[in-house]
Amino acid sequence: MVIAINTKALLQGKLEGYGYYIQEIFSRIAAQHPNHQFYFLFDRPFAEEFIYASNIHPVIVKPEARFPLAWNVWYNWMLPSVLKKIKADVFVSPDGFCSLRTSVPQCLVVHDLAFLHYPGFIHKSHLRFYKKNTGRFLKKAKVIATVSEYSKLDIVAQYNIEPQKIHVTFNAANAVFQPLTYDERETVKAKYSHGCEYFIYTGSIHPRKNPINLLKAFSKFKKRQRSNMKLLFAGRLAWKTEEFTKLLSTFKFRNDVVLTGYLDQEELSKVVASAYALIYPSFFEGFGVPPLEALQCGVPAIVSNNSALPEVGGEAYLYIDPANADDMADKMMLIYKDEALRGRLIERGKLQLQKFSWDAAAEKMWNCIELAAKTE
Repeated sequence: MVIAINTKALLQGKLEGYGYYIQEIFSRIAAQHPNHQFYFLFDRPFAEEFIYASNIHPVIVKPEARFPLAWNVWYNWMLPSVLKKIKADVFVSPDGFCSLRTSVPQCLVVHDLAFLHYPGFIHKSHLRFYKKNTGRFLKKAKVIATVSEYSKLDIVAQYNIEPQKIHVTFNAANAVFQPLTYDERETVKAKYSHGCEYFIYTGSIHPRKNPINLLKAFSKFKKRQRSNMKLLFAGRLAWKTEEFTKLLSTFKFRNDVVLTGYLDQEELSKVVASAYALIYPSFFEGFGVPPLEALQCGVPAIVSNNSALPEVGGEAYLYIDPANADDMADKMMLIYKDEALRGRLIERGKLQLQKFSWDAAAEKMWNCIELAAKTE
């Protein structure tokens, strides 16, 4: 079987959500199915580190597709001819977009429908593209994969897609996220927080991740609790961050807030494992990997009580109302003062982690690929 995969998100030194997902899933699938051929379709020069096995063949498909007009050209005009040339049996697209102009069966991965629930949090041109095309993509795809039962039900409700067409594959935490020794944690804290304890947020920074309310909550925490606790934002400034940077410039506790910028996964794992707790106040998630990564490091997580997050976290997270900075500050105070609660959350996390693995997710995705490739 010839399997073509949209791997535009595999960007050297810039891996984030979709990129990590592709890496975890398709490095496993290619290794486990050596008799099949995998074509990784990039839109720019690629790094050899992303060619995980000898049965992976990289192809550059122009143009660079990072905005709506280029998306349309890439998926609907350039991609069909490439799929025909390589005689693809199936095309897998992990970013929620697919081609409307190819007859090759397509397996579409839709992580969430955040753009419908929070349209003001993304660029207007992107929003127009999503609203115009997502329903068409879902109907065009032969098989749809998603990462939580929440997202599956959302897709069914929003687009009237038959449930049997949608398969839940889940996500997991990367194996690099592991607890550190006391001395290792002290070294990390010396590097990033002047040796002080810290709360941490991980991921790109943009309005849906709710950084404004996190700053407000941290301010309330600092006023109530005279401590040297820091707050680390570990991720790049993504889009619509003007309000965040403006607030931060006049923030009373600016010296206690650290922006690390983008960190590679190995460094990020150390910074997470050295935190006192992770704070993840997102307004909407189709799954939410960062809190699981914290649990795997033996670090408790304070997480929003919305979308797919309770499904993934079960009783292992301490939940907050992300729109309520007072509630967030209360939970930060609670976990700071109650060591017994912190210990219980860490123990619950060990049990919750057993429900998710990338090996299982890869197997489920392979089943979706096989289903899409079957002739009816």
